[in-house]
Amino acid sequence: MPRPDEGHPVSSRFPPASHQYAEIPNNTDILSSQPVLNLHPGPVLHYRSRFEHRSTALKALGPTPVKTRGPNSGAGVCRMRRIIAEDAEWSLAIVPLLTELCIQNIIKNFQNNPILKQLLPEHQRKVLNYLSPDLPLAVTANLIDDESYWHRCCMHRWPVCHVDSHGGSWKCMFFERHLENLLKHFIPGTTDAAVILDLLPLCRNYVHRIRVDQFLPPLRLPSRSRSGDQSDSSSEGEMDEPTIDHYQLNDLVAGLSQLEELDLVYGVKDCGMNFEWNLFLFTYRDCHSLAATIKECHTLKIFRLTRSKVDDDKARILIRSLLDHPALEELDLSHNLIGDRGVRAAAKLLSHSRLRVLNLANNQVRAPGAQWLAHALAHNTSLLSLNLRLNCIEDEGGQALAHALQTNKCLTTLHLGGNELSEPTAILLSLVLSVNTTLTSINLSCNHIGLDGGKQLLEGISDNRTLLEFDLRLSGVAQESEYLIGQALCANREAARQRALNASHFMSPLTAKGPENPLR
Repeated sequence: MPRPDEGHPVSSRFPPASHQYAEIPNNTDILSSQPVLNLHPGPVLHYRSRFEHRSTALKALGPTPVKTRGPNSGAGVCRMRRIIAEDAEWSLAIVPLLTELCIQNIIKNFQNNPILKQLLPEHQRKVLNYLSPDLPLAVTANLIDDESYWHRCCMHRWPVCHVDSHGGSWKCMFFERHLENLLKHFIPGTTDAAVILDLLPLCRNYVHRIRVDQFLPPLRLPSRSRSGDQSDSSSEGEMDEPTIDHYQLNDLVAGLSQLEELDLVYGVKDCGMNFEWNLFLFTYRDCHSLAATIKECHTLKIFRLTRSKVDDDKARILIRSLLDHPALEELDLSHNLIGDRGVRAAAKLLSHSRLRVLNLANNQVRAPGAQWLAHALAHNTSLLSLNLRLNCIEDEGGQALAHALQTNKCLTTLHLGGNELSEPTAILLSLVLSVNTTLTSINLSCNHIGLDGGKQLLEGISDNRTLLEFDLRLSGVAQESEYLIGQALCANREAARQRALNASHFMSPLTAKGPENPLR
């Protein structure tokens, strides 16, 4: 039976080659343009795609290259065109390696099947670089220690990050700030305590400091008036007394085995039109609970409780729990309501601890309180910094402290700014400066030293070689005296710098000396 196309010329069966196909020699591969063995002689016809968008793509490739076998061989014309697949998703990209496909699958399913430790180090880095920072902490806390991952988590959550204030560790910073955020927004009686306690197994080894600048009180319902009209004597928006106080830290702190710093403020930030004085109330139940908490925290080195309306009684409760504490080095109770009775307890603490920094700024300390501190300071061998600024110890308290400094051999920083001091205190301090060799910084700003007091201090500092800073601003000292005191301080600083350079110079051979680097 004859074929349907028999008897018809080739031109009638196929469109012209210049538009529909390219003639390729018998021994040429279409894809590689390399000679191959052709078992069927005759011209090979390569049809153009029937899809119009393929013809548009072919035109975008530019003019068809023309190759000739010789200068006179017209039959050897080879017109090549790039083949474009019919599949729109097909590309020339190389198929990914099996390793890459496995890594992508691990990243995709990391939450349900976390695989990390079993991988090679280079594969672990690839997985960590692409893990989401929003993964649950139950998955990542005890599995991932890579700092770059926790860096991404911190930057993803907080736009401003100061890792230096968290020991230089991004992982510690993340858990500390995350825990602080939970504490700041915890509402007693409303928020479930398990939200915080469930975090303990994940963060116990990474939280070294807690800094909470607000504690929310429990929600309080408006009181029901007995009569139809509210009494005029009651304050507007009066509330019932709360049945529970702020969040109690005892269970949390007991579970943090590495905790070294506790910085707390019992108040509310951004309360707006809901302001009430009770929002800033540090209750006795709060005080007793906190005292028991810090007493049992044997790793605590720094304790700060500021701006919380701590009075004498509450201060005595807290300080009693810190007596003979094995690790406490800094106590900050500034910006409270502590008077002489509370300071007497602090003076006792100086004799029953290794305290190095005591800050009682902006309280209600008077001369008797300063005298108690002076008595303890005269026999103390560990305190390095004492801050009593913005109190009112007056000359009676200032002179007591000056007498104590004549025998004290450890205090380096003394801040007595804004204490109503005058010339009598300056006279005694000038005697202290002539014999004391440990003080490096004194602040007497915002007092009433006067012209004669300034001259007395100038005489004292002329014999001193260790004092590096002396603040006399707004104290009534003559400009000439202040200038000469400044010149003496500059000379002391330069001498201290030279001593440090010489010490490092003499220590360098000793540092190099050893079993591996013996001196010859």
